[in-house]
Amino acid sequence: MDGPLVIQRPMRWDNPFSREMTEADVERIMALEPFCNMDESSFPPSMALRDIIRNDMRIQRYREGDIVVRRGDYGNSAFLVLSGAVRVVINPDLPDELLGRQADKKRGFFGALRQLWANPQMPEVRDVTRLKGGGAETGQRNARDGTTHTFLQDVPAIMRDYHTEPLREGTIFGEIAALGRTPRTLSLFSEGDTELLEIRWQGIRDIRRRDEAFRNHIDKLYRERSLILHLRALPMFSHLDDETIQKVADATIFETYGEFEWHTSFKKLAELTGAERLRHEPVIAAEGEYADGLFLIRTGFARVSKHINHGDPTLSFIGRGEVFGFEELVHNWKNGEQVPYQNSLRGLGNVDVLRVPTKVVEDIVLPTMPEHRMPPPIRTDEALDHSIQAITESGSDLDTGLLEFLVENRIINGRATMLINTDRCVRCDDCVRACAATHNNNPRFARHGRKYGNVMIANACMHCVDPVCMIGCPTGAIHRSSLQGQVVINDSSCIGCATCANSCPYDNIRMVAVRDASGEFVLDEMNAPIMKSTKCDLCVDQMGGPSCERACPHDALRRVNMSDLGPIADWLGK
Repeated sequence: MDGPLVIQRPMRWDNPFSREMTEADVERIMALEPFCNMDESSFPPSMALRDIIRNDMRIQRYREGDIVVRRGDYGNSAFLVLSGAVRVVINPDLPDELLGRQADKKRGFFGALRQLWANPQMPEVRDVTRLKGGGAETGQRNARDGTTHTFLQDVPAIMRDYHTEPLREGTIFGEIAALGRTPRTLSLFSEGDTELLEIRWQGIRDIRRRDEAFRNHIDKLYRERSLILHLRALPMFSHLDDETIQKVADATIFETYGEFEWHTSFKKLAELTGAERLRHEPVIAAEGEYADGLFLIRTGFARVSKHINHGDPTLSFIGRGEVFGFEELVHNWKNGEQVPYQNSLRGLGNVDVLRVPTKVVEDIVLPTMPEHRMPPPIRTDEALDHSIQAITESGSDLDTGLLEFLVENRIINGRATMLINTDRCVRCDDCVRACAATHNNNPRFARHGRKYGNVMIANACMHCVDPVCMIGCPTGAIHRSSLQGQVVINDSSCIGCATCANSCPYDNIRMVAVRDASGEFVLDEMNAPIMKSTKCDLCVDQMGGPSCERACPHDALRRVNMSDLGPIADWLGK
């Protein structure tokens, strides 16, 4: 009898950043700063510096006016200028039209009424003249490596009308957003022909681990540009003066848990039991251990749980800007006794954490903190039912099973998750028809999805806090339309590459073949249909908001921001 098939475990370098990297390219990069100053012996054979360069980097070539980075994009790579220069737009910001995005315009009353009878009979009809993408001031062109670049048509006018500054050879940029998967804060475009070395996040991480000088440089940039702003936004630090908060920032430790590309393994993990999933979640702080610091969530989500009997039920989840461990630190400082962490904190997918050591909090932060900002003391009565206490204090009246369901399926990522109460829903399809009426006769969601009891999570874009669908879009067609967080797709600049659809872990983006005014499918030079990505846009152009929610006659459908669970319990309890 034959034994089991044995194969090499798949590695991330099975899919290198670019298959065009040659040995000559590697040697060229190794001769440049900062790589020429790195000690190759500090990298293990399994993660050699030259292998990182060969597999986690690629050389990108841009022409005059090509947009390199757009403000608001979510990226997972940084750049090093090899030759030429890029221009960073200081102020004012480039308008959305120049970045290849759609303008955020509301329909008027008559426009909203007109769509009820003016929609074409066939779905997904387009104005053929707009299918080439771009506009009067932007366009799209293919680079030699097959990638698509959006470019500015009139660079001299941009240089005249906007304050820009050049970044020249040897400059690294984009590393802060890449490491934290946060939005890019500035837009950059190529000044003439430019060569850039693009380094994907995994390569930055591994070099940062092995090379102290590189790590110190990256950390210094973050401390200078972002960390103090992050700390100032939290109530426990807002009373500190500039000199004191700088001391806190200097002592803060950066930590990362879990996989950056969590969405690639999300569906497999969803098939596991709760106990099996828990074993895949890295422990950030363990219940019963010494409270060695205050944890601040920089990006991602973390699960707060408590060991009860033979399980670890979820008490709550915390996301960007929230903290863990503050109650324990304040209690120990005020009462002179040492209680450990009362709950455990585990990473969900990938989470970036800032840890402020206990001594820094006790010596610098707490002595000058106003009393009203301090939490009440922790009850140490062993007979106390901690689970009930924690759930009550979290402000959530949700059934604990439903909370587990939302966390384990990462529905907590949604800013506008579509919930359907199946006890109230009579399958009248008014929500689907309303969506179709406002979206070219093709509804942007499916009235089915994961269920827990009488709650169904419909297959509709959730407009996520962590929108991995936006990473890698070559033209910036998928983007946030406003500070409210709506994720929309500019149909004109979408090239149908399906990057966003393949990245969405919830299967909420579809690719559709578009038609001309006569209802015929539009074909390319190879007689293949022209495809566009479509999804719920939260009716961003409608006066009254989501048409699906407004059309439901039985209040069976709600769009919910998962960062505030209170309204869910109220709605379900009606």
